[in-house]
Amino acid sequence: MPYRLGELFCGPGGIAWGATHADIGNPEFSIIHQWANDYDENTCNTYRHNICPENPNSVYHADIRNFNLENLAPIDALAFGFPCNDYSVVGEQRGMDGVYGPLYSYGVRVLDLYNPQWFLAENVGGLRNANDGTAFTRILEDLRNAGEHGYTVTPHLYKFEEYGVPQARHRIIIIGIRNDLDITYHVPSPAPYANIDNSCRTAIEVPPIPPNAFNNELTNQSPTVVRRLEHIQPGQNAFTADLPEDLRLNVRGAQISQIYKRLDPNRPAYTVTGSGGGGTHIYHWEEPRALTNRERARLQTFPDNYEFIGTKESVRKQIGMAVPCQGARIIFEAVLRSFAGIPYDYIEPNINE
Repeated sequence: MPYRLGELFCGPGGIAWGATHADIGNPEFSIIHQWANDYDENTCNTYRHNICPENPNSVYHADIRNFNLENLAPIDALAFGFPCNDYSVVGEQRGMDGVYGPLYSYGVRVLDLYNPQWFLAENVGGLRNANDGTAFTRILEDLRNAGEHGYTVTPHLYKFEEYGVPQARHRIIIIGIRNDLDITYHVPSPAPYANIDNSCRTAIEVPPIPPNAFNNELTNQSPTVVRRLEHIQPGQNAFTADLPEDLRLNVRGAQISQIYKRLDPNRPAYTVTGSGGGGTHIYHWEEPRALTNRERARLQTFPDNYEFIGTKESVRKQIGMAVPCQGARIIFEAVLRSFAGIPYDYIEPNINE
């Protein structure tokens, strides 16, 4: 029987796409959507449209803090990419003391209620250092003790560019296997993906994106931004480029390296983000413009037929908050192989850079 997956903080469906497309050659070991929840209406509509169009009522648009977790359909697996705002290295890093820090506890609550066989929890690398490391320790402890039997947890800092994803995106992912099951999960080795061309040029240009593709609207760039970008070489940003004085940014204090940073076409992209003002939209290596949302979606390995619902800025946020589809698929396939007893290449878990 397929594993029925429930999701909290589901986002637009990067995790769900990876789960439902995970294939180890045995249909008895597969994953199907059961239900999902997110607080953002456009995000829920995107998820419904692409993941479960035949069952739209299985996606619950609700703030998790007001959402009744007790009457959901049974699940065999849980995924939750709990909000990372308070753990991100870009920001104040309030950790457990922030608005979003304690939201992981709703995932623990679902584990207590439904006792799924396994789970996947995802967050940013900054989670390790929040509250001087005590937040991460507490989260792992709560996950280990969840449910009727507890879970054996395997946290690892996945560097998705090492797995063929055309983007330098580093995320802590915790896999938990219920303790009463004689199953051991291993972190899949990136070695099989070492020879994949994961340059951003290849991701964006091969095959070419049709001009009328969904979510492919161009951003209107001001003449000043166009002039600034024309002085910035691939791989440079607004602070490392040799800019005329009238195009320099008058920014005191921290200089974020991604401000007006142009992609290096021969390398994976830098991290796609979901928010930020001028200068944070990811910039083409050749054309003096920001990437389109469809180009950004390719860097997140969403297929071109994945249609995001909402305004241009809403779609930008959805794409930036997602887990890369292909990265998620690789991890889910490792979980399925663990349960199927199929050996695979693996590495020792590591949460350090």
